[in-house]
Amino acid sequence: MNTVGTQKRNFIFDFDSTLTKVEALDVLAEITLANNPDKKEIIEGIVNITNLGIDGEISFPESLGRRIKMLQANKADLDVLIKELRQKVSRSIERNKEFFENFSEDIYVISAGFKEFIDPIVADYNIPSERVFANTFVFDENDVIVGFDDQNVLASHNGKIACLKALDLEGEIQVIGDGYSDYVTREAGVADKFFAYTENVSRAKTVENADYITPNLDEFLYVNDLPRNISYPKHRIKILLLENIHPDAEKKLSEDGFTVETVSRSLSEEELIEKLKDVHVLGIRSKTQVTKKVVEAADKLMVVAAFCIGTKQIDLDTCKVHGVTVFNAPYSNTRSVVELAIGEIIMLMRSVFQRSSELHNGQWNKTAQGSREVRGKKLGIVGYGNIGKQLSVLAEALGMDVYYYDVEDKLALGNATKVTTLKELLGISDVITLHIDDNAANKNFIGEEEIKQMKDGAYLVNLSRGFVVDIQALVAGLKSGKIAGAAVDVYPEEPRKNGDFITELKGLDNVILTPHVGGSTEEAQRDIADFVPGKIMDYINSGNTVDAVNFPNIRLPKHRNAHRFLHIHQNVPGVMAQINKVLAEFELNITGQYLSTDDKVGYVITDVDKVYNQEVIAALKKIEGTTKFRVLY
Repeated sequence: MNTVGTQKRNFIFDFDSTLTKVEALDVLAEITLANNPDKKEIIEGIVNITNLGIDGEISFPESLGRRIKMLQANKADLDVLIKELRQKVSRSIERNKEFFENFSEDIYVISAGFKEFIDPIVADYNIPSERVFANTFVFDENDVIVGFDDQNVLASHNGKIACLKALDLEGEIQVIGDGYSDYVTREAGVADKFFAYTENVSRAKTVENADYITPNLDEFLYVNDLPRNISYPKHRIKILLLENIHPDAEKKLSEDGFTVETVSRSLSEEELIEKLKDVHVLGIRSKTQVTKKVVEAADKLMVVAAFCIGTKQIDLDTCKVHGVTVFNAPYSNTRSVVELAIGEIIMLMRSVFQRSSELHNGQWNKTAQGSREVRGKKLGIVGYGNIGKQLSVLAEALGMDVYYYDVEDKLALGNATKVTTLKELLGISDVITLHIDDNAANKNFIGEEEIKQMKDGAYLVNLSRGFVVDIQALVAGLKSGKIAGAAVDVYPEEPRKNGDFITELKGLDNVILTPHVGGSTEEAQRDIADFVPGKIMDYINSGNTVDAVNFPNIRLPKHRNAHRFLHIHQNVPGVMAQINKVLAEFELNITGQYLSTDDKVGYVITDVDKVYNQEVIAALKKIEGTTKFRVLY
């Protein structure tokens, strides 16, 4: 029995734009007018009349009669329409088919549409014809649709009110729909609650008159504490994207059902703390500082996603301790950085920047002095990771002799030569390019001593981190001629937003300065906007932590016909034993279990049969050392 306390509940669904994504008569118009030269104008007219009727601007009988005349449809067209409508059932309705099957006796369809096409569609969802109340067509002797049964109560203005009154249903009546004829049932007192269904269309008047706004059936089932296909409505999960992250990221996350807010700039610590009060996922680039104070104040935060390579701006340890998973984009802008490095190496060795500046100042200075080919020159790569390796391949293709130094043992690509010390690399290279990580130990990695070790007249390119080069030592090297030129994209201190900026490198004619744009190409930002949201969705939707920066990595199989318990805890002895003890006490049938740990955190995932005592959840949350717990299904 479907009850609230002891009261039975009846669920009254609209059909068009609720159970289906579309208005059926609009789809029928597309079918019947396919070869009509005036198709576009006629369909626009039909849609306009539909909306006027839905919003209550004209009477329903008038709306219906005018549309039928414009349709030029016959009975055979309905078979095509039904086939189309089966493909256009609302997504959340489709994924919660089990609800319709299990609660069939409590579900009614009351629609201003027509039984001829509604019955076959809802029959797939275990709703019999006797619980479908709708209009019916009138056909002539040639099976052409010429009208509708005007004696049907649903053909009249406010027909749904009259229909509900006649049904005289016992118990609470909840109406779910998208238009005027749905919300007036609540105003008339024949419905107890009205849910404005906005998955397919959101109408201002409908939303204004709703008891609940329902972006999908998941929300409706959640509010009513009814069985559903997913554990938590996705639109309740709030995502905040800062710093002009590419719009494809917002689109991808929104299409998956999440509520996404974007802010074009970075936020200060105080602003961020205030903004994160109800946020589950934070997306940033390089300027926003996610400090210990920010993480500790963000009670609901589950994920911090860096839409860039670096994560130095995020307190990774505090995130880990609080069960906040951090993702980044370690590969998506690799090509962009490498191409800029190649371009700057060529421009430095050809003195392009100086010649360009001279011409901008009205000076013609055609000379080969200080202009050299890169072919045959020695390129020294410091940091042989993703960027360093790809740079190695492209530089070799240009004819450069490539050498590299890395603190880890890295296999050479192509004909690149590994050197064992930084000093050796600096001493033999015509160009040094830096591609090292944001480890604090790398501060002033290239300083006065390292510059002395460089080959006289060598060039330096820094596209990695601003603090890895001692700027004063670099300036001295450039002014003395020890270094022939430099290209710098990153700086020890960078502004939070575009505007004024001062650097000691300003005004040096043998220095190319760019404002941290190494990975800022349209292609890279699109790739990042595809990669990072994928990681966010994998984690929120299934618990996957593959490629997490600060968390044990687990690649999980899809969970089918099971509930998934995600338990994040401090990595102390005995927690796993306690988890399994609780599962055993509640006699859960475990269909799969996965564990990964690091020095501070344990992450255990348990898949169990759908049927279990709900008290097990409270018991698992009470285990000492538990940081975060979620249920997914």
